[in-house]
Amino acid sequence: MTPQRRRASVVDVAKRAGVAVGTVSNVLNRPEVVAPATKERVLAAIEELGFVRNGRARELRAGRISTVGAVVLDIRNPFFTDVARGIEDRLERDDYTLMLASSDDDPDRERKYLRLFEEHGVHGLLVVPSSADLAHLTAIQARGLRVVVLDAPSSLEGLSSVAVDDIAGGALAAAHLLDRGHERMVFLNGSHSIRQCAGRRAGVDRAVLARGMDPAGVVEEISLRSLDAAGGDLATSRLLDAGGPPSAVFCVNDLVAVGVQRALRRAGGTELLRRVAVVGYDDIEVAAELAVPLTSVRQPTHEMGWAAADLLLEPVDSERHVVFQPELVVRASSAAGPA
Repeated sequence: MTPQRRRASVVDVAKRAGVAVGTVSNVLNRPEVVAPATKERVLAAIEELGFVRNGRARELRAGRISTVGAVVLDIRNPFFTDVARGIEDRLERDDYTLMLASSDDDPDRERKYLRLFEEHGVHGLLVVPSSADLAHLTAIQARGLRVVVLDAPSSLEGLSSVAVDDIAGGALAAAHLLDRGHERMVFLNGSHSIRQCAGRRAGVDRAVLARGMDPAGVVEEISLRSLDAAGGDLATSRLLDAGGPPSAVFCVNDLVAVGVQRALRRAGGTELLRRVAVVGYDDIEVAAELAVPLTSVRQPTHEMGWAAADLLLEPVDSERHVVFQPELVVRASSAAGPA
C-alpha cells in the first residue's frame, strides 16, 4: 500500500521559497506588504508543494468560527436540497461555510451528527428535528451554541424557528380535491410522530370538516414506511390490487406522488394516470416536468433556508419565529373529477 503523503506546512513553503515563515504568512494574509518578486517565489512554492492552509487552525487563532452545521431529514429529497441552497446562499454573504448531514428521520442519528458538529466547534446549528422532542436542542443552546429549528415551529422557550404552516397546506390540498367533486380520497402519509405529517393530516381534516363532512368517511390514510417514490409506488400498487384505482390521492410529498404516478402508468398507461387525481406537496422542480404535470402545495424552500441562516447569524441573541404560508399550484394531475 502506498504510504500517505505528509501534508505540506508553512515551514515547508518557507524552505522551498527561501524566505522566513512570517513572509509566507504575509503572502497568505497581507500580500500587499510583500515585494512582488518575493510574493511570486512564495506562490510558486505553494503551487509546487500543493500547500493548503489549515482553515480550522486559522479560525482558532483569529477567534472567529466560520462554519455552520445543519442536520436535515434526507438530503436526497429535493425539498431539503433547495432549503440547503438557501442556507448556503445566506451564509456565503458573510463568508460562512455549511456542513450538512441527514438524520434519515432517526433521532439517534440526529443526535450523533449534532454531537459531531458541536465537537467540531461550529458557529451554530440549523436542525430539522426528527421528532417532537426538542429538549436536546435546548440543552445544546444552554451550552452556548446557537440553535435554530428549521421546518418546524419551536414550542420551547429560547429556540428560534422557521417553518411553513403545514395545517394550511394540508387544507389547501384537500379543499382542492373536494372542490373537484371527490367525496373520498386516499392520503399517503408518514408517521404522525413527524410533525409535518401530523400537521398535513390536521389540515386535511380541517378542510373536510369545513364542508360538513366526516373525515372518517372521506379520508383513507395509509402510513408509508418510506416517504419516497418507492413508498408511493408500493402503496398504489397494493391499492390497485385490492380494489381498483382510487378517485383521488393526496401525497405527503412530491417524491411519493412521483411513485404514485409511476404505479398508475405501469398499471393502466396514460389513461389511468389521467383518471386518478393526484396532489403532491413541496412543488419540487421536477413536478412541472412530469408526463402529467403534478399539482402540488408549494413551500418557499430557498426563502426558508435563507431565513433560518439569517436568524442564526443575527448578532442579537433573541428568540424569533418565522412562519411562511404555502401555496397551491394547480396542474394537470388533479384535473380529473370523480368517476
